[in-house]
Order: sequence, then structure tokens, then C-alpha cells
Amino acid sequence: MGGDDGARPARRERRQVLLRLDPAVHDALAKWAADDLRSVNAQIDLLLRRALQDAGRMPDAAGAPPRRGRPRSTP
Repeated sequence: MGGDDGARPARRERRQVLLRLDPAVHDALAKWAADDLRSVNAQIDLLLRRALQDAGRMPDAAGAPPRRGRPRSTP
């Protein structure tokens, strides 16, 4: 336990950001997130990643977005 056996890449720590939103924008975002079965935070992350990709500014180091749903069970 606790040792790095090299089986999985190290997890990168996610950064916390304080974001102030207009209440109407937050409400619309929360409804959209609920429709897509995501949290507001996950929806913002998805939208920012799409915007960066569309603008050609997504860094290679960003990697794939976090997987949704329950983690796989291990034997």
C-alpha cells in the first residue's frame, strides 16, 4: 500500500476556482447540467474544455476530462 507500482499514472490535483455568476446564468447552467445528468461544476468544466478546443488553445497536457459515473470496482 502507498507504493507506486507504476500501474496507473499519477492523478493530477484539480484546482479550485471561485466563480461569481449572474443568478440567471447560474440557473440556466444548473438546468442544462441537470438535463445532461451532470453537476454544475462538471458542466462548466465541459464547456470550458469545448471552448478551448474550438479556439485551438487546449493544451496537450490537459488530458481527457474526468470520467463520469461510478468508478469501476476492483476485485
